[in-house]
Amino acid sequence: MVARLRRAGFIVIGRTNMTEFAYSGIGINPHYGTPKGAWQRSVGHVPGGSSSGAAVSVVDGMAHGALGTDTGGSCRIPAAFNGIVGFKPTQRRVPLDGGVPLSFSLDSFGPIARTVDCCAVLDAVLADEPVIPLQPRAIKGMRLAVPTTIVLDELEDAVARTFERTLETLSRQGALIERIAVPEFLDVAQMNAKGGFSAAESYAWHRYLLASKGDIYDPRVASRIMRGESQSAADYVDLLGARRSLIARIAVRLAPYDAMILPTTANTPPRIADLADDKAFTHANLLALRNCSLINVIDGCAISLPAHREGEVPVGLMLAATGGADRRIFELAAGMEGVIHV
Repeated sequence: MVARLRRAGFIVIGRTNMTEFAYSGIGINPHYGTPKGAWQRSVGHVPGGSSSGAAVSVVDGMAHGALGTDTGGSCRIPAAFNGIVGFKPTQRRVPLDGGVPLSFSLDSFGPIARTVDCCAVLDAVLADEPVIPLQPRAIKGMRLAVPTTIVLDELEDAVARTFERTLETLSRQGALIERIAVPEFLDVAQMNAKGGFSAAESYAWHRYLLASKGDIYDPRVASRIMRGESQSAADYVDLLGARRSLIARIAVRLAPYDAMILPTTANTPPRIADLADDKAFTHANLLALRNCSLINVIDGCAISLPAHREGEVPVGLMLAATGGADRRIFELAAGMEGVIHV
């Protein structure tokens, strides 16, 4: 990926901090420190993870764009928590070579930047595709599905208000918005009951390091990786079959729509100081990851746009579709980017 960026003329200026081994949607790192998010920096809110420093470097103007690793939201969550744009491509479009894996099945490398157009340019370079000027889709006539299964549960008030306001704005502009049940999403909890793909595949990669150097791992990360130890080969084969079935059924469910539209995260960026307790951390982490991770499991593509107004707490709006619809997602996002937070 970096080689492709260099060939295209990009200047790589450095590496940024992130969650250890990319295994969290919050962005906390006990070894090297946690970069404070853009929201009320003097208070100290989490930047979102795992690509925490990547998003902070963009929002602070240190970099024009950044790379993120998105296994369950690691491009989109930091973008949502910092009021910028993050894109998760269809996995097969961008090679994973050179990255430390979290999940071979779910990992996706994508861009974080200030605008949809910037993310589209970066994505094209990463995928080794021609950089073609983005043609924004007209809002009038967009067919958007709001899933009512899981993704609207436990929304913080600010997220719910911003999301409903955004839907009203798009509807007034002529978007055709339908609230639909997506019962297929209920399968994901069962698939993750023993840790899912991330635990199984990260444990396969880390097991020897954990045996020799487990004492220096972030305990919160190590405990999640270790869930993979108890998964059997049969469990893993079952996961593969369940995912194939889920992807096929979701494709049928979403065929009539241009995209799903949903909150990127169920929560706004929590204060770093409030997450010292493991129970509070786990709850915040699950709320941050929940909606984004559904798209990885269905092998989809998605973008997070800032939907809040100036001065409000950052809230992300996610557009998502099944795998291969990347260009369509960019066109839809470009069409609504300048409208949704006016």
